[in-house]
Amino acid sequence: MRPALIIKTGSKLPTITDVAGDYEDWIARGLEWPELQVANAAAGAVLPPPRQVALAVITGSGAMVSDGEDWAERTAAWLRAAVGAGLPVLGICFGHQLLAQALGGSVNDNPRGLEVGTATVTMTPAGRADPLFQGLPAAFPAQVSHRQSVLRPPRGARILAYSAMEPIQAFACGDRAWGIQFHPEFDAAVIRHYVEHFRTRLRREGGDADRTLAAIAAGDASTTLLRRFAQLAASHDNEDRHAR
Repeated sequence: MRPALIIKTGSKLPTITDVAGDYEDWIARGLEWPELQVANAAAGAVLPPPRQVALAVITGSGAMVSDGEDWAERTAAWLRAAVGAGLPVLGICFGHQLLAQALGGSVNDNPRGLEVGTATVTMTPAGRADPLFQGLPAAFPAQVSHRQSVLRPPRGARILAYSAMEPIQAFACGDRAWGIQFHPEFDAAVIRHYVEHFRTRLRREGGDADRTLAAIAAGDASTTLLRRFAQLAASHDNEDRHAR
């Protein structure tokens, strides 16, 4: 079986010293894939040809998609080629936004402001029918931390889920490319750091960090999505090998 590729686009907050690892480690644990390859795109790593890997996951980042940094534009071009080649792709937070922009959508600041903490993610009818989300509750808690959003999805994309502050918590293009704005790799301990990090901004936007901290809940349903994605990718890999 080919390796899974994790495209690293950022790192956790430096205050997160009580939780070992970084984005790529938490994602790897959720995927449970036997062989992993991590490429630090933000540090200029060259991404492998899509045919050399079985799937790709794009991590979150403190960077902003709308800044159009060179490394992000190169990664977007790679994503367009990978999706065109039929590679299973999953974008998380920044990765969700970058994937949407790469496929023709638009990304910028969330007009509703910062979304951080535990949000209730509600599936649309398309989400309930999607293989990545099938079997999950119609609404479930998930950890979120983002200032930018997908404002316009790619043409033909299916909107799979939303929250009170985010109309596009998840989308799919075709049957092998997904973007999710929430963080299935985050647990309650991690998200508390993000709430504290944005305490001043929350207050400035009319929020309350203490109330947000008190409302943090485990995101058990959302954490299953990484393993579900890996299973779907393995199924597609088997189909492709039998077709050759």
